[in-house]
Amino acid sequence: MSDGIKSYRDLLVWQKAMDLVVASYGIAKKLPAQEMYGLVTQIQRAAASIPANIAEGHGRKHRGDYLHHLSIARGSLLELETHLLIAGRLGYL
Repeated sequence: MSDGIKSYRDLLVWQKAMDLVVASYGIAKKLPAQEMYGLVTQIQRAAASIPANIAEGHGRKHRGDYLHHLSIARGSLLELETHLLIAGRLGYL
């Protein structure tokens, strides 16, 4: 770990992921009401999972655990991308 990184909050990737959560929630608000329990929920959960897994992984004692959680975060990122592409194809975005 670098000297300047004392907390997961110091990680640029976590900070960018938090920005992505805010942007994703903004997009989700614009989706039709009938998507409240479909795409809206999926977008919000996938987005929130990204920084949460980065933070959880950073708090683990073993590098393998950290890498595992980063892998989960990446999977959530790809899931979010897919949900946004679906919303676009449906003409919501």
